[in-house]
Amino acid sequence: MRIALHSVIVDGSIDQYRSRHARIPDDLRALFAEAGIHDWTIWRSGRNLFHVVDCADFDRAMSVVESAPANAAWQKDIGRFVEGFYGPDGEVGFLPIERVWSLEEQNRTAP
Repeated sequence: MRIALHSVIVDGSIDQYRSRHARIPDDLRALFAEAGIHDWTIWRSGRNLFHVVDCADFDRAMSVVESAPANAAWQKDIGRFVEGFYGPDGEVGFLPIERVWSLEEQNRTAP
C-alpha cells in the first residue's frame, strides 16, 4: 500500500526540518518497522512537503505509531517545524491526499 501525505513547514524552519531528518531516531525507525512501514520518503517544494508512505496497512500502521512513546518524542521535536498536515481538499489533519493517476497501474491494466 502506498499513501501520499501533504504537510507544510513553518516559515523559516526548512534548515532545522532538514537537519532533524538527516537521521531519524533509532527507536522511531524500529517503531515504523513494527508498524509495517517499509519506507517513508519526503519531498519538498518551497514550504510544502509531500510524503509517500509504503506500508502493509496505513490505518493499522498509524494506530501503532500514534500510541507509541517514540512517536510522542519525535512529534514534540519535529512538530515545532511543521505548520500542519492537510488532506486532499485542504482540510487540516493527517489524511492521505488523493491519488489521481499512476503510470505503473495503467501499464499493468493496458490491453
